[in-house]
Amino acid sequence: MSFPFTDAELEAYLDESLPAPQMASIEAALRGDAALAQHLAELIARRDAGVHSLGAIWRRERLSCPTREELGSFLLGVLEPGLADYIRFHLEQVGCRWCLANYEDLQRQHTGSTPQDQLRRQKYFQSTAGHLRPSGP
Repeated sequence: MSFPFTDAELEAYLDESLPAPQMASIEAALRGDAALAQHLAELIARRDAGVHSLGAIWRRERLSCPTREELGSFLLGVLEPGLADYIRFHLEQVGCRWCLANYEDLQRQHTGSTPQDQLRRQKYFQSTAGHLRPSGP
C-alpha cells in the first residue's frame, strides 16, 4: 500500500524531529487514515523489537545536529564560515526543532544578560596573547 509519507518521515514524526507544519500534516493524516495509523503502529512495533536502520539511529541520536556550544558560538558570530553556513542551513532549511529550541533559549539568555555578563563574555573570547606579552618594546 502506498502512503503519503515515507517511513523515514513517519519515524522522524515519532522522534518529534520534523518542522511543526510537517508534524501537523502527518498528525492530521493519521486521524483520517486508519491504514496509515496501522502502518505507524507497525513501525513502532518494529522499533520496540530492536529493528533499527543506520539512518534511524542517526536521526534519533541527532548526529547531524550542532552542539549547544556550537549554537552559542554561532549566536556570537565566532564560528568559521563553513560551520556557520552549516548551522544556518540546519536551522533555516532543515528546521530542526531541537536545535531551534536550543538556539532560541540561547538568544533569550543572551538578550536578557546584564552589562556585566556581556563584559565577562567579551573578556572570555578575547585572546590572552596580548595579556601575556611583556609591556614595552
